[in-house]
Amino acid sequence: MNKNTKIAIIATVAPILMFGAAFAGVPLYKLFCEKTGYGGTTTIARKNADGVSDKIVHVSFDSNVMPDVKWEFKPNQNNLDVKLGQNVLAFYTIKNTSDKPVTAIAEYNVAPHKAAIYFQKLECFCFTNQTLQPGQSLELPVLFFVDKRIADDATTKDVKDLTLSYTFMLVKPKKDASVEVKTKTKS
Repeated sequence: MNKNTKIAIIATVAPILMFGAAFAGVPLYKLFCEKTGYGGTTTIARKNADGVSDKIVHVSFDSNVMPDVKWEFKPNQNNLDVKLGQNVLAFYTIKNTSDKPVTAIAEYNVAPHKAAIYFQKLECFCFTNQTLQPGQSLELPVLFFVDKRIADDATTKDVKDLTLSYTFMLVKPKKDASVEVKTKTKS
């Protein structure tokens, strides 16, 4: 293979790989964060905890909305004392205060970030579009536990307080994908 052929192959393959990496980047980063707790991302549990400990962690609940989301959003409980490994059901309430339907989606994190990997969600309203009609309210559940291993990890055994924080962001409506077909008529 000569030098020009190699350059042509590289010039053709490199943009394709970069294009593919752009699409794969977001899901791969999300997966990385969920597996490692990076950036305060919690882990999504596949099963309940293996037993409950007498050790307790204080969990606070935080709620936020971006300025373009005309909603009231608040936790139904400000905080709870939770035994490690105990399944806990908490609720948040949202209300559309605007005069039109609003669709938003919630993202979450846990602080301190170093402990996020031990905050295990079994069920959550995050990453699901929520559409509320004007004046409509909705109660949203989150089912979680704090993994007992948090007490044995040298980097997190000092953690006694966790904060679960959600932020709702507006979902922009997609443009109409329908195609207008024009026909010519003879006069």
